[in-house]
Amino acid sequence: MLTNTPPSAPTDSSPDSQLAVAEALMALLRDTTTEPRPDIQLEALTLAVSADLPVLLWGEPGIGKTAALTQLAASLDLPLTTVIASVHEPSDFSGLPIVGDDPAEQGVPMAPPDWAVRLVRAGKGLLFLDELSTAPPAVQAALLRLVLERRIGALQLPPGVRIVAAANPRSSAADGWELSPPLANRFVHLQWTHDHEVVVRGLAGSWPRATLPRLDPEKLPEAVDFARRAVCGLLSARPTLVHRLPTTETRRGGPWPSPRSWDMTLNLIAFATAAGSSREVLSLLVRGTVGDGPGLELLASLDRMDLPDPEDLLADPANAVLPERGDLRQAALDGVVAAVRTRPDRARWDAAWALLVRALETGAPDLVVVPATALASVRQEDWDVPAAVEHLAGVVSLSQRADRAADRVARFGAKAGR
Repeated sequence: MLTNTPPSAPTDSSPDSQLAVAEALMALLRDTTTEPRPDIQLEALTLAVSADLPVLLWGEPGIGKTAALTQLAASLDLPLTTVIASVHEPSDFSGLPIVGDDPAEQGVPMAPPDWAVRLVRAGKGLLFLDELSTAPPAVQAALLRLVLERRIGALQLPPGVRIVAAANPRSSAADGWELSPPLANRFVHLQWTHDHEVVVRGLAGSWPRATLPRLDPEKLPEAVDFARRAVCGLLSARPTLVHRLPTTETRRGGPWPSPRSWDMTLNLIAFATAAGSSREVLSLLVRGTVGDGPGLELLASLDRMDLPDPEDLLADPANAVLPERGDLRQAALDGVVAAVRTRPDRARWDAAWALLVRALETGAPDLVVVPATALASVRQEDWDVPAAVEHLAGVVSLSQRADRAADRVARFGAKAGR
């Protein structure tokens, strides 16, 4: 009778054989795959890379910054060139002087390092400047031209080369330095944190896949126009935000507003709009370019740009489409009340009440309280209270805020409250 017997274990215990087995085991451990998985950090990184803007990943040691860059390069089919900035001399980035045949006639050329020559020969690549916060000030100064102009000595890097850097906070960096303001202002700063589910699935063999954003060709002119209106509109209203150098050394080493960083922000808004990126991704990019304060002001300005025109809402309140987000809906209703207050008219006042009823039927009731109270105060003595108020009386006590002459408003409220 035939029986299935397990194969016997190898008996060869020589060092070479054991190393071969160890190598086979390590190959199995390295055998991982990628999967499409939402990851706003990775999406923000790939969008900035697509926009050809230098990116700086900030995160604690061991958080996965280097692994993310390695996977990004593999996913985008870009050769990865890693340069540890702190172990190089300033001349490694500004170029090494080479004496030619006749220096008096030809000068002394600045020869680039070998890794820069390899990037030029490849025509594309991902230049990874690792451990940037451990680079001394002299090296940081030499990096300025590389990051902004893509030049190393006399060599110009090709357009297909993207630059990404990584750094640890000074408190956790080995002999760390704060970034100089000129160098910090050349980067899009992204805070890199770990996601528990991503780490668990990655250790199980499936990491998120980095893909470049899909830009809609039909949206390109609209995206550029939207980005320019957003940035220029905010800076016209808030001119002090054009350039604001932080007062502390630590904050100067991060994102802060300047004409250069606003230009990067404009580019990122255009790319995010053309790609249909989420607000969360756009928030990471904007705040990582001009800082939290100016970035949040810009995001609020973008929200106001998306608000419907109050006159359009008043023209057809029964079919009005109001924003879903509560803060935007509140702002839209406040805008309608302000429009009626600016140009008071009985028909417009009635239409505003009909719009509040529409808002009550399609959203949270508490959002109509403030607009309804303000709208009631606009009433003139010869205006009858519209029937629409009866629908609102259960959530709005109009009698406390309305004009004393609005007795009928109070009666409607009392009737609905019983």
